[in-house]
Amino acid sequence: MSESSAPGTTRPRKHPKHLMVPGQPRPAAPRGSMTLSTVQKWVLSTLAVSTVLHLAGGLVLAAKYVDERSSTIGLLVIAALMGMLGMLVGLLIHRARPLHPLLLAGLLPAALGTWWIFG
Repeated sequence: MSESSAPGTTRPRKHPKHLMVPGQPRPAAPRGSMTLSTVQKWVLSTLAVSTVLHLAGGLVLAAKYVDERSSTIGLLVIAALMGMLGMLVGLLIHRARPLHPLLLAGLLPAALGTWWIFG
């Protein structure tokens, strides 16, 4: 006969690790891990910047197939402004200063489009 428990006593039930147990706080997060708000900022800024840069790319594509030269130039200027606006939104989400060197990365779709169309 085993000596694991005396008659009338029960061993504490082992809880699954994914459930919260009252009186037993979860272990602290390891150093260097990101908080929820930091992850939310990165996800939001990535979605905002990529969405606006796709819009700028679509404007460049539209500029390629427009017949008039003045309309082509106008669409490329709008694409440059939209690209810079997208980068500005990403910077503001992270509470960075608005005049940042990364703002110039917003000009990339229009610059590549200018080279593609006129080059």
